[in-house]
Amino acid sequence: MKIWRKPLDLNEQATVRSQIAIDKERCKGCSYCVEYCPREVLEQTKEISPKGYLLVAVKDESKCVACGFCEAICPEFAIKVTTPAKTPQTAKT
Repeated sequence: MKIWRKPLDLNEQATVRSQIAIDKERCKGCSYCVEYCPREVLEQTKEISPKGYLLVAVKDESKCVACGFCEAICPEFAIKVTTPAKTPQTAKT
């Protein structure tokens, strides 16, 4: 997917570092996350889960913009996207 228009402040914007965790026990290989990812971060693999499904894996985490589509579309809640802003802060006393 190529974007022909870019924001004027694209170079000034800080990129969000995110981590994608896929729970292999919950993933059933439906690949909704692969199809709906706007940046093609995820891919279907040949690896088989303990339940016999083909697993999804992270192809290129550096492309992730932490939009959360994969986390929202997963019917089994097998994907968790974390960013420094989303990570809960520990209470200081």
